[in-house]
Amino acid sequence: MKVLFDTDPGVDDAMALYYALAHPNLDVMGITTTFGNVTVEQATENALYLCAMAGFNTPVASGASQPINKPAEAPPVHIHGQDGLGNLLGRSPHHRGAVSQNAAEFLVETVRAHPHEITVVAVGPLTNIAAALALDKDWASQVKRLVIMGGAVHVPGNVTAFAEANIWNDPHAAAAVFAADWQVDVVSLDVTHQVIIPAKLIESLATHHTHPAMDALNQAVRFYANFYSRRHPDTVGQIGGCFGHDILAFMALTNPEYFQTEAASLTVVIAGDEAGRTVFQASDGGPHVTYRRVDAPACLAAFDRTLRGQWLR
Repeated sequence: MKVLFDTDPGVDDAMALYYALAHPNLDVMGITTTFGNVTVEQATENALYLCAMAGFNTPVASGASQPINKPAEAPPVHIHGQDGLGNLLGRSPHHRGAVSQNAAEFLVETVRAHPHEITVVAVGPLTNIAAALALDKDWASQVKRLVIMGGAVHVPGNVTAFAEANIWNDPHAAAAVFAADWQVDVVSLDVTHQVIIPAKLIESLATHHTHPAMDALNQAVRFYANFYSRRHPDTVGQIGGCFGHDILAFMALTNPEYFQTEAASLTVVIAGDEAGRTVFQASDGGPHVTYRRVDAPACLAAFDRTLRGQWLR
């Protein structure tokens, strides 16, 4: 499956990227970066660094630095660290740079070159996706499928009582994405809060590979897991881990049998006390697929099995 990855790495983004690069059935054709967990400049550097450490030359295009029509939020350094990767110590130097196109141009041009073949996986604010829609009115019809990690459909948000962070960071972009004429799979907090990645699992993978990429991921996850263990002592804290947010967007592609879904029509509240809220309306013929339940043990086993393989270069 050909995929483009729109991301704001971010520790859970890093785990998702390595899952995608490691999976034999996924071909990551490019990465586009956005603000969110970090600034877009840091997101771009993190994507380049993570690929370089793993030995991949995946193209990276830098994208949106701020929302369409609201003040930008400060990056959540208490969750992901100042650098987005748990304040990594001793980053190895690399000599890679971003491509000349911006993210929207790269998204449009890559899909044009492979019409109806590429799935876009977006796990940050949807500003780049909205920009691609605005750049090319036919782009949505050329994308095979859009899978986003975002929203809180039947559960509370994680920024406000209503809003999940990716939707909250640019609700106008999310509203435009949901209004476009294409299939959107919405992997929301409803399922991502059902899957907890134990920090010991990442530690075991790092020991198995003894590779700089996994050492970096292990350090990043420890920082991230410490935050979630403190925030949710009775759930995540009992395991010593973190939620599997962004990984599940790719797992929806590789293992759809792990999920229960429901067709819907979704809209986004763009202003007021409920700004960023994902509004659900059940619809058998709706353009959106919401994810309601997930087999968490199967997800953990698939993640472990995939990253334990011989994928690092």
